[in-house]
Amino acid sequence: MRSKELSLSVKQAIIRLKKQNKPIREIARTFGVAKTTVWNILKKKECTSELSNTKRPGRPRKTTVVDDRRILSLLKKTPFTTVCQIKNTLQEVGVCVSKSTIKRRLHQSEYRGFTTRCKPLVSLKNRKARLEFAKQHLTKPSQFWNKILWTDETKINLYQSDGKRRVWRRKGTAHDPKHPTSSVKHGGGSIMAWACMAANGTGSLVFIVDVTADKSSRMNSEVFRAILSAHIQPNAAELIGRCFTVQLDYDPKHTAKATKEFLKGQKWNVMQWPSQSPDLNPIEHAFHLLKTKLKGKCPKNKQELKTVAVEAWQSANSNRTRGNVRSSRTVERPMFNANSEHIEPNSSSLLYSTQPAHISSV
Repeated sequence: MRSKELSLSVKQAIIRLKKQNKPIREIARTFGVAKTTVWNILKKKECTSELSNTKRPGRPRKTTVVDDRRILSLLKKTPFTTVCQIKNTLQEVGVCVSKSTIKRRLHQSEYRGFTTRCKPLVSLKNRKARLEFAKQHLTKPSQFWNKILWTDETKINLYQSDGKRRVWRRKGTAHDPKHPTSSVKHGGGSIMAWACMAANGTGSLVFIVDVTADKSSRMNSEVFRAILSAHIQPNAAELIGRCFTVQLDYDPKHTAKATKEFLKGQKWNVMQWPSQSPDLNPIEHAFHLLKTKLKGKCPKNKQELKTVAVEAWQSANSNRTRGNVRSSRTVERPMFNANSEHIEPNSSSLLYSTQPAHISSV
């Protein structure tokens, strides 16, 4: 296998040193090349008076510059297209190349195949509602956010998270006992929980199975009203005070007719919440912290899971919850409006999804 050829400037420098009567050994050491390389350059200069590199033989490229542009154009137009589909499209215009050639051209243009990221499908109507919500609350003072009692439900798995985990290992050690994660059906069991929090700290963590009559994790409007009746007022009094605002999302049991009548009878100030917006709720960050703490607890059954979950939830630092609430209007990343047009960076991060990938919310 031939080594990389020297540039013309290096060859000219070698000739100059030789004219200064430098020995070949010293010239080779100066440029970090072999003595035979220096000798061959000097001999070629003496015989042909040429220093330019000869054209190397090799197989010509199967694609032209136009073909390469066509490949990139197909990929940019349809990012989910496959290499096989690109190959068939090129054959229709008389360009016959292999899939390996197409992959090399894509790699040369810094394209790589990745697993797609998943994000909730938000309708145009709800995108506009989210944008309007963010504009209305962008200039709200911190006192406004501190008066909100945030609520939501989450699923806590007994055995492992629903999301993927990463591990540091060497190649070929994927099946080392330390590296794989064990899997069981349905995550080994799970429990559904309702929780609330405010800027001053976390409130109650209520397990649905303890509220339902049949000891199931299915929550309906009746169960939801029972939870609100028992926990909203005490938690608000402890964390906020007399004047507070309750945050509820657009879950069907939250918007049921019986629930609306119940809330109207309680005369609570309920925050107007846009549809399809689980990522706007800062309690999601608290759930993420809760499940992170549970990873090291290793409960053996659901009862132990409930015990350690309550301990982890109640041990949340008020500084952390205050930071989560404050992040509701913090600028984090550039965002897009309802018409997919770019919004200036001073817009609210309420527009952008901040929900961790492995959190399961309902």
